[in-house]
Amino acid sequence: MKILLTGASGFIGRHLTRKLQSKGHTVIACSRKNGFDYTRMLSKKDWMPHLNHVDIIINCVGIIYETREQTFNSLHYQAPSALFRAGTDANVKRIIQISALGADDHSSAPYHITKKSADDILRSLPVNWFVLRPSLVYGRGGKSTAFFKHLARFPVIPLMEGGLQPVQPVHINDLTDCIMHCLVSADTNITIDVVGAHAILFKDWLQLIRTSENHSKARIVSIPFKFCLVTAWLVKHFIPLMQTDNIRMLRRGNYSDVKPFAKFLGRMPMDIYTGWRKL
Repeated sequence: MKILLTGASGFIGRHLTRKLQSKGHTVIACSRKNGFDYTRMLSKKDWMPHLNHVDIIINCVGIIYETREQTFNSLHYQAPSALFRAGTDANVKRIIQISALGADDHSSAPYHITKKSADDILRSLPVNWFVLRPSLVYGRGGKSTAFFKHLARFPVIPLMEGGLQPVQPVHINDLTDCIMHCLVSADTNITIDVVGAHAILFKDWLQLIRTSENHSKARIVSIPFKFCLVTAWLVKHFIPLMQTDNIRMLRRGNYSDVKPFAKFLGRMPMDIYTGWRKL
């Protein structure tokens, strides 16, 4: 099949491109490295020339923090919405949207709100669609994976409210296997929370990372939520992942029922202990 893949140079996109090509699919890689400026492709006419004979659209574009040039509204909502509408007009067979866990009716952060807005547009269109909402995705080459590994190396780790937030990280292989199944699944027009086999407290995840690298367990220092917000505001220009909204999203937790995902995948996804050993 001929597949248009946006965000092809990102963490998920790179892993997915290799898997798609290994199965003989033709991938049209859309990314800044390939000359696609997503911030300027905000209407259907911007996308139509790239959709000739395209069978599948997979949207993997996502940012965790905004810059002056790249905003949540343009990258998470305007551009993908235009792409989804163009794909429907071009009669593509199906469209797969990589959204985010937490992009639901309880969303409060712009990251989640804009993701959900694009999800809703896709769900309203007369096309076969999938909305995949991954938890924290980890694996080789992931920026967040590298950040958490760096954080875990400190013998004393300051964590918001002691790191008691439940998270349910999913391995990149489970996410890409899910996407591959979307290409052929008889069931379409479904929203799936893509999560690991079980939830784990954030502090325990960092301890797991430490012990997997043969370090003894770290001492965890509990930091009040409000102090974390102030700290994030002060350091966000030096540590881009430290945004106040990201702190709020972590506090909410990042987990879901694994059963619907396991049923769709045809197996249980990896548990965090097995998945981390594969890095």
